[in-house]
Amino acid sequence: MSNSRIIQSLLQSSRRPHLGLAASRFSTTRLSPLPLPTALNPSFSSSSSSSRFAVVSSLRLEPISSFSSSFSHRLLSSTSSTHNKHENHQEEEDPLFYEITEDDGETTDGWEEEDEDVQPKIGDGGDGGGVVLQGVPWGESALSIACDVLKLFSDDTKIFAFKATPRGYIYVRLDKLSNEYGCPSMEELESYSQEYKKRLDEAGERREIPDDLALEVSSPGAERILKVPDDLDRFKDMAMRVCYVEDGESNCTEKSGVFILDSIETELENCIWKLADVKENRDPNSKGRPFCRKRRDWRLKLSFDKHRMIMLHLEC
Repeated sequence: MSNSRIIQSLLQSSRRPHLGLAASRFSTTRLSPLPLPTALNPSFSSSSSSSRFAVVSSLRLEPISSFSSSFSHRLLSSTSSTHNKHENHQEEEDPLFYEITEDDGETTDGWEEEDEDVQPKIGDGGDGGGVVLQGVPWGESALSIACDVLKLFSDDTKIFAFKATPRGYIYVRLDKLSNEYGCPSMEELESYSQEYKKRLDEAGERREIPDDLALEVSSPGAERILKVPDDLDRFKDMAMRVCYVEDGESNCTEKSGVFILDSIETELENCIWKLADVKENRDPNSKGRPFCRKRRDWRLKLSFDKHRMIMLHLEC
């Protein structure tokens, strides 16, 4: 069998990942897991396919591409069915393959991605934060375990979002309050993922929850929706994409701009914004010159209820 056929068959060998790591959509690459069978010659992975694959220890995640273009990361894993543990023991001891694919290509084999076509909103369990259990009977137990694991970490690490799905997937997004973007380190995400997976396995053995749940642990990333006014002061020095309307009518045309928070009038429930010094706001003919006084002094006052959506802005 040719090398390409071996790789293709391995990619289709399992429904859910055992453990993996992937960059966010802001990265140019995406990493997905692939178990390394004992029958596969190690020399093949280290030489013939060195341009596409890297072998790493199953106890330590080492991405083979830089994440300098993104501050959002995620870890993928799945709990083990108790009656399959003996069958999977050898597979779990083997190293893992991480395949590099283009960002617009297929994601982790067998992984259920969140529906990106749905407009995010506050409290949706994803980019909008909050807890969404979707009525699954094991949701409360899984959430309780997630909160218990969090007690092992520093007080500035919080659960930004938690979502359980009827297909047996758990999405957890951790927020690092002391980080500029709210992004925990890869080591922190890995540590949380491993401890959470361990406790899910134990609860599965006690039959308190299903024993074959899939888990994704990630950071919120720039796509997180900021609450008005609660989150604004935390990111006040950063450029934000602000979607808004200029009057209270529901049929008013929504506008969008990249601003920096100037101030918050708490009693009047107003936000005052100024133009962010980003490419989108610069005159293409200015040739790198700073804003003129008129643009520096420009301000936009919006009441809290006129903000439709706010998220961090990353300039390409």
